Amino acid sequence: MIYKKSYAAQLISLNPPAREFAEAFAPSNIALCKYWGKKNLDLNIPATPSLSISLADRGTKVQLSIAPRNSLSINSKNITEESPAFKRTFDFLELFMAKNIKLAVQSENSIPTAAGLASSASFFAALTIAIDKLCNWQASLQTLSCLARLGSGSACRSLHHGFVKWLDYDDPFKSYGIPMNVRWEELRIGLLIFDDKEKSMPSRQAMLHTQNTSPLYQAWCNNSRTDFEVVHAAIKKKNFQTLGETAEYNALSLHAVMLSARPSIIYSQPETLKAISKIHALRQNSILVYFTQDAGPNLKLIFLENDLECILEDFPRMEVINPFSRVDNVES
Repeated sequence: MIYKKSYAAQLISLNPPAREFAEAFAPSNIALCKYWGKKNLDLNIPATPSLSISLADRGTKVQLSIAPRNSLSINSKNITEESPAFKRTFDFLELFMAKNIKLAVQSENSIPTAAGLASSASFFAALTIAIDKLCNWQASLQTLSCLARLGSGSACRSLHHGFVKWLDYDDPFKSYGIPMNVRWEELRIGLLIFDDKEKSMPSRQAMLHTQNTSPLYQAWCNNSRTDFEVVHAAIKKKNFQTLGETAEYNALSLHAVMLSARPSIIYSQPETLKAISKIHALRQNSILVYFTQDAGPNLKLIFLENDLECILEDFPRMEVINPFSRVDNVES
């Protein structure tokens, strides 16, 4: 069995830092077909394939610098050594750094942290790119995607802009985000933030709990593989209705599985359900708008640009994102 440290050593040379400072940005990504469950807990190998869309300039900027002691700040707030976020960050960094190397990590999120908007994915992707610069690995995006996955599975998809797929290969050296060569200029994502506080149960814990206790979990995996193929084909053909219907179904079925866990996991709030009712009403009036929901109460709307004004009438506070406003690789 391969463990994280030896796996990382097979991907890059564990060189000492080549400079004193490095910074990087990575976008958040929203899964249109969800990642929920693992074949390999240590290496974050997914139980099913997933597919995401990036959020352009919404994500995480990380600054790394050599320091007298390890420290972490998130959005200018110092994080204590006892915090799970601190431990997770430096457990990850220790995969690549000698014990005598100490780092100051400063992270700025342009999305709420731990609110179901993939902030950990963008954080670990940006952190990986920054380490690459600090140590002068000059690694490929494929390699960096494999390494970022060790911090957060979804981070492997945040090494790219646009649509990214992550296949469920057993081989950890094939488990990385693969960008799709599709530009869909009319596509829009709308963020509905009802609660920007930390969610009641972290995604990693909720994922494991669902996998271990839900009697419906295996059926969800089987259905999700089918959903992935449908979403993948719909993106290639730019079939918006099929994409929206399948992404929404995939999210709702996932939350149904979480409800069936013992004890149940419930992320939705009254505002979530009211918004879903409005979305369904819009569709009854021939406005094609769909939603997806991750581990949190917030919704991400999926629609085309020509329906924007009608949707804003019902959701005036919605933040609108054009995922293809930048499609360059994050590294460049």
